[in-house]
Amino acid sequence: MTMSVQERNSGSGGKEEESEDESEILEESPCGRWQRRKEQVSQGNVPGIESASLAMDTEEGVEVVWNEVLFSERKVFNALEDKIKAMFENLMQVEHPNIVKFHKYWLDMRDNQARVIFITEYMSSGSLKQFLKKTKKNHKTMNVKAWKRWCTQILSALSYLHSCDPPIIHGNLTCDTIFIQHNGLIKIGSVWHRLFVNVSLFAVFPEVGVQGKVRPHRDEQRNLHFFSPEYGSSEDDYAIDIFSFGICALEMAVLEIQANGDAVVSKEAISNAGQSLEDPLMREFTQSCVRHEAKMRPTAHDLLFHRVLFEVHSLKLLAAHCFINNQYLLPENCVEEKTKSFDPNGVMAEIEHKGRPGVQLKYSHVSPLELDKFLEDVKNGIYPLMNFASARPHPVPRALSLSQEHMETVKTPTPEPQEMETRRVVQMHCTMESNEEGTRTHLSLFLRMDDKLHRQLSCDILPSDNSKDLANELVHYAFISEEDCEKLAMFLEDELCKHRSVTTVSSGAMAMLH
Repeated sequence: MTMSVQERNSGSGGKEEESEDESEILEESPCGRWQRRKEQVSQGNVPGIESASLAMDTEEGVEVVWNEVLFSERKVFNALEDKIKAMFENLMQVEHPNIVKFHKYWLDMRDNQARVIFITEYMSSGSLKQFLKKTKKNHKTMNVKAWKRWCTQILSALSYLHSCDPPIIHGNLTCDTIFIQHNGLIKIGSVWHRLFVNVSLFAVFPEVGVQGKVRPHRDEQRNLHFFSPEYGSSEDDYAIDIFSFGICALEMAVLEIQANGDAVVSKEAISNAGQSLEDPLMREFTQSCVRHEAKMRPTAHDLLFHRVLFEVHSLKLLAAHCFINNQYLLPENCVEEKTKSFDPNGVMAEIEHKGRPGVQLKYSHVSPLELDKFLEDVKNGIYPLMNFASARPHPVPRALSLSQEHMETVKTPTPEPQEMETRRVVQMHCTMESNEEGTRTHLSLFLRMDDKLHRQLSCDILPSDNSKDLANELVHYAFISEEDCEKLAMFLEDELCKHRSVTTVSSGAMAMLH
């Protein structure tokens, strides 16, 4: 979804009234979590999107984008309903720190019309195109380190998409659909553009049944140069994304490819921009992406190993990724507590040299604040690991349908489809307390999710219950991700063993006292 930052009203009087009017709640999702406001955001030219409004996620307290696709004829929607659902189910599986998050979708059918609504992450900091324009306006040049970091993040996202099964081709990658956050985090949006085309939402019934303008982003003259020669043909594949990325990388390096007064950016202008790069590796890198022959272009994964980007990951970065991936095993604030316990003058590591003094690294050389920030940046996806084969995402089974009682309480005629939990557990604690007879144990489970929200669950377990069944039940009811099932089962097994051993010892001690 291509979004630009909406200009906000400021000041007093009429402007304040207008701002209050824009924040008015117009509609709620069936579950009540998403509240659509009057304020619109620019959605670019994603085919068939009738409107995109700001909305509030009442559960997390953040702004999101409420997107709508309208079908004026019900029979058109009925013919495509299965494909629409399959497309959105695929989008629900896309989970990557450098891809704009797709939160939820549902269908709303009234009278003879049908409406598809989907919620996406709101990128408030603006697009890469806007950032490059501001940088050029201030007569600044692009920092090479920043350029490499951005390229790595974009390629990490593309490598993820292309490794999905089936592969997801973006098909609309431009500097307008790439967003940059204040901390340097890059995210690509509009991932659903190509899927819209693939399910023939707008190709099978051109300009019939779907309201709004139906035209691909390619028709934007100013963005025509982002699209490869074979774009739109039956033979195009992931190579069209590589071509688009090459143009983005070139624009990031030179800030803007001059059109020289023409309506579109010419091949000559692209060639001149490439030749203007002083670094020969950067020239080779961008030129390999924009080769006319699609088969000659490298893959996103190959580009991550190009000499201009490739570097051996530091032990610090590898350790940070290991820490983040296993954070659920550690207590909260463990980094802060651990650093407090260290002697500042203690030697953390030492490098010995023959014939000259060695080098000592002390704990005082490490700033806890800098360490926390670095861990947060790694977690957010600013420093992805790129020297490894990309993990292939796998489909997650869906939860059971809504119960009849729940269906009767929803606020619109069509309920939202139930989804499995996609957030990962980063931390877990539990307490157990058995009754005097030892026939029942009350379990209180505390989970911290990767979005920093907490989830607290409690239940009574019997001696016959086992940890694997408990973990599977949490997955079944969408309390945890399926990917966390085994970890949680192991955690619960350890805690149950500890609790039962303590209970046995306590019972023995009480017996001796009596």
